[in-house]
Amino acid sequence: MKSTKSLCPDCLSVIDASIFEEDGKVMIEKTCSKHGAFKDIYWSSAKQFKRFDRYWHDGEGVANPNVSTNGNCPHSCGLCSSHKTTTILANIDLTNRCNQECPVCFANASSSGYLYEPSLEQIRAMMQTLRNEKPVPCPAIQFAGGEPTMREDIVEIVKMASQFKFTQVQMATNGIKLAKSLKFCEDLNAAGLHTVYLQFDGVTEKPYLINRGFNALPVKLKAIENCRKAELTSISLVPTLAKGVNDDQVGDIIRFAVNNMDTVKGINFQPISFAGRINKEERMEKRVTIPYLFDRIEEQTGGAITAEDFYPVPFVVPISHFVNAEEGVPSIEFTVHPHCGTGTYIYVENGKMIPITRFIDVEGLLEHVDKLASTDEKWIGKSLGRIKMIGSLISALPKYVDTAKAPKSVDVKQLFINVLKEGTGDATKEFHRHTLFLGAMHFMDLYNMDLERIKRCGVHYATPDGRIIPFCTYNTVHRVEVEKKFSTPLLRVKA
Repeated sequence: MKSTKSLCPDCLSVIDASIFEEDGKVMIEKTCSKHGAFKDIYWSSAKQFKRFDRYWHDGEGVANPNVSTNGNCPHSCGLCSSHKTTTILANIDLTNRCNQECPVCFANASSSGYLYEPSLEQIRAMMQTLRNEKPVPCPAIQFAGGEPTMREDIVEIVKMASQFKFTQVQMATNGIKLAKSLKFCEDLNAAGLHTVYLQFDGVTEKPYLINRGFNALPVKLKAIENCRKAELTSISLVPTLAKGVNDDQVGDIIRFAVNNMDTVKGINFQPISFAGRINKEERMEKRVTIPYLFDRIEEQTGGAITAEDFYPVPFVVPISHFVNAEEGVPSIEFTVHPHCGTGTYIYVENGKMIPITRFIDVEGLLEHVDKLASTDEKWIGKSLGRIKMIGSLISALPKYVDTAKAPKSVDVKQLFINVLKEGTGDATKEFHRHTLFLGAMHFMDLYNMDLERIKRCGVHYATPDGRIIPFCTYNTVHRVEVEKKFSTPLLRVKA
């Protein structure tokens, strides 16, 4: 089906790999001359693989790469000039300390034996590097770790991000400190935190006992309640999805979010990636892919939400083209690899979940938007051009909306018209008030690594040495090197 490059899980050498269909699945296979052959599941549905593959869009990458080396992917990450996507969301690890000891985590100070904790000056420099990115400054930042709330200065760091004018400031957290202090939640809200990226593995104690070592569900519920009281009302639930742990709770997690939509605005499922050595049989048995998640969603929502309601991230590239044409300046383009992530929006009316795809011809609408953005007609001046483009789109909108199937509690056409007119602000907030985002991001490990995906990654890590590194290669190749370079031996750190 396709040829690509991958890594040997043992020696990290770049090796040839094949992506091919087998028994209705898509597999990846590679052979290292020193360590033998490796085979794994790439996507568990060839049908969905092909559907998503239609939306492949390559971007131009960054105009000011931070490393000069080209052609040595992924060892020259920085970003280099062969990378094809700008930074859509940047992670900054604030610490590798944590108040949990989870077996599924990327980072942990106690197990690594050293403390990684960038200074405020280093954090400021990383933010500046992200905002200096051309042609489009990085718009969104997420503080991670370890557990970022272990830092005494986390509120100050959030304020710093606001001063750099990131349009989205997020924090990935286990919620323990949010649950303990309402004032802490209020301080984060006042500092400019937009979204709490809350580790949330299920609605019973079982997945927490397995993934976290204790029943953390009461902590999650208290954290959500404190965020609600503090008006920090944009929480994204983040379940680490593993077979036999919580794959039977996908539907219940969605229903939980539906019942808490005043505060919970989305779910981002993350299929577990395998760290360390694991044999082929165990990988094949435990591997979770995006199509596997689709099957669980359809099964556990009684068909209310299906695979056909989801689209890959680059599906929305026409919106970027439209904004570029309308404003005359570059904007973020979601030109990530089509098999990295997926999403959809659902409306909820009287407890009933209605995916947006059921009453809007999203494919037809975005095709119309793309044609409008690429028209040869020369707009007469920016202001008049904006009026003409928006007017053309608004007049065409009714034919893409089936009002008979749309929710009755909101004027869907008017809501979309307002979003198109304003672009951001109150209209967008109103849209999100009525909808719940469902998404998934399947991060790679050394067994299913596809370097073509790496070159199109839009979720990156900023590092203290001035580099910007794609998520999957940071966590499989570069993390230990970066952390050791900027770390302190744990024995020398006072408790």
